[in-house]
Amino acid sequence: MHQPIRTATVLLLALAAMTAACAKEAPPPPAPPQATIEPAMLKAFPPLPDAVPASQGAASNEQVMLGRMLFFEPRLSKSQKISCNSCHDLANYGGDGQPTSDGHKGQRGDRNSPTVYNAAAHFAQFWDGRAADVEAQAKGPVLNPVEMAMPGEARVVEVLESIPEYVAAFKRAFPGGKEPITYDNMARAIGAFERKLMTPSRWDALLKGDQNALTPEEKIGFRTFVDSGCSGCHTGTLLGGTMYQRMGLVKAFARSTDPGRMKVTHAESDRATFKVPSLRNVEKTGPYFHDGKTVTLQQAVREMGEYQLGVALSDQQTKEITDFLNALTGTIDPEYIKPPVLPKSTAKTPKAVEGD
Repeated sequence: MHQPIRTATVLLLALAAMTAACAKEAPPPPAPPQATIEPAMLKAFPPLPDAVPASQGAASNEQVMLGRMLFFEPRLSKSQKISCNSCHDLANYGGDGQPTSDGHKGQRGDRNSPTVYNAAAHFAQFWDGRAADVEAQAKGPVLNPVEMAMPGEARVVEVLESIPEYVAAFKRAFPGGKEPITYDNMARAIGAFERKLMTPSRWDALLKGDQNALTPEEKIGFRTFVDSGCSGCHTGTLLGGTMYQRMGLVKAFARSTDPGRMKVTHAESDRATFKVPSLRNVEKTGPYFHDGKTVTLQQAVREMGEYQLGVALSDQQTKEITDFLNALTGTIDPEYIKPPVLPKSTAKTPKAVEGD
């Protein structure tokens, strides 16, 4: 009568033992991604400054005010239709949303227009680094025949001298000089304005100690960003803008034949090398890369993994990194970028030239 009961008991004990053994042998479930950022991970990323002073010191308010006017001034172009803001739209995070920008007579440049926000903190200007600072950069497009197409510095000075309000503004901005209106002073004023085009973000709040500034998803994304190797080039205050790198470091970037920095240095070693762009506001500044042919941020992340790191980022990794990059979108001061009322032309102001 007791034999079936003993048999059942033995079977139950054996089953329990097998279950326990299986439980010991089963691998533990993967640990969830960490939604924390240790302070040591942030040492390479100083917060954004309020402004970047020029080598000669902080600009005066008069220089900044004049620079704002000149940034929006279309009469610095041959057609009197193109201003700095045409390609670097301050209301659109400093870009125009196009692969390459429209210039004089509808011509297009061969590279994407980088944002001017935070640009003063870059170690060099333009994709190929041919200008040392924002003042030197401001001189280039005005005389470029494909962009603003002014025939020479003298024509720029002639335009500005023909407008009494600019004569007075230059005297206030550059007192003491015999000739306040010069091409160099035009660039200095534009640079003074651009040096305060800073866009602090929630990322900066985190860098200053607010651990709640980023969401858990964004914190996970930062860890993935670092673990994947992105921070090897995208480091520093701007998460970029501190070095040159070959486009196609691991895998050839075959879609572009742009010589890159070699166009400046004429060194074969600089072929296809470009300034590493800042990732600040990158969510808002597409399309991406020097050719402007990558439309979405997700695709840009994948392509960087492929061409620069030699890895195929998964959908989850791509999402995590993109989540973090979205936290780099900063705040624009609407009053600072408000378009000024420009003075009217006079009878002495050179006329617009639409053609050659």
